Amino acid sequence: MTRVLCVGIATLDIVNRVERYPAEDSEVRALAQQVRAGGNACNTARVLAQLGVEAHWAGNLSDQPQAQLVHAAFDRVGVDYSRAVRIPGSVLPTSYITLSQATGSRSIVHYRDLPEYAAQDFLSLDLSPFDWVHFEGRATEQLAPMVNRARRMCGIPVSLEVEKPRVGIEALFDAVDVLFFSRDYAVARGQDSAQALLASLPRGAVATCTWGERGAWALDFQGDLWHEPARPPPTLVDTIGAGDVFNAGMLAALSAGVPVSESLRRANRLAGEQCGREGLELSDA
Repeated sequence: MTRVLCVGIATLDIVNRVERYPAEDSEVRALAQQVRAGGNACNTARVLAQLGVEAHWAGNLSDQPQAQLVHAAFDRVGVDYSRAVRIPGSVLPTSYITLSQATGSRSIVHYRDLPEYAAQDFLSLDLSPFDWVHFEGRATEQLAPMVNRARRMCGIPVSLEVEKPRVGIEALFDAVDVLFFSRDYAVARGQDSAQALLASLPRGAVATCTWGERGAWALDFQGDLWHEPARPPPTLVDTIGAGDVFNAGMLAALSAGVPVSESLRRANRLAGEQCGREGLELSDA
C-alpha cells in the first residue's frame, strides 16, 4: 500500500446552503447548515484514505474542543494525524461557506488566527516510512526547506498544490515532481486557459490544471498535453472540495505508477461525481 504524507491546513467549515446567493445588505434563511472538517490538505488526505492509500497528515491543530471535529473526520476514514502539532490556546481556522442551491457554487469567508505549520516541525519528522509527500502551497518561506528535505535529501517524490498566488512560490516549481494548479492561479498570472499555463512550464514537469466546466488538463513527462472534459453530475449538489478530490485522485494514481493520461481520467471522474453529493465520503472509490 502506498504511503502518502499530506502537509497543510485543516479547518472548521460552517456551510450554509441557501436557495441562491444573497444580495449585499440582505437577509436570507438558510435551507440547511453543516459543520464539518475542511482545508485542502485535510480533505486530500481523507480522500486518499478512501482510495486505498495509507494517508497521513501533518499540520497545526488547535488544542480546543473544536479540533475534535477534525479528529473525527480523520478517524472515520483512517487518516493518521499523530504528527499534528498542537498550538495551545489557539482557534481552528474557520471557513464560512455559502453554498448556492441554484448554481452549486460556493463563496467562502475564511478566518485564520493559527500560525502556519513551521519548517522546524517538519524537519524533525522521520520521513522514511513515506513513498510520497504532498504539500499545500502555503507560507513559502516555511515550505522551501520542507520540500528540499523531502525530495533532495530523502529522495521522496513530492507534489505541490498551487491554488493561489503566493510570494515566492514559483521558485519551488523546479524542486517538485508534480504540480497541481487551479484556474484562480492561472488567471491571476494572466493566463486565459489551462493550456496556456501548462505550456509556459519547462519540459519535464508533470502538472495539472482544472478549469471548471471546461474540464481538466495534464502535462506529462514528455511534454504531451492531455485533456478530460468536465463530467458534471446529473444534479449539481456541492462543489466544496472538488479540487481536493481531483488532487487526491491524481496522487493515488500517480503514486501507484499509473500513466498521467489515465490518472487524469480517474481524477476527473472522481471530482465530477463528488459534485453530485454532499461532503467527501466517496460512494464508489
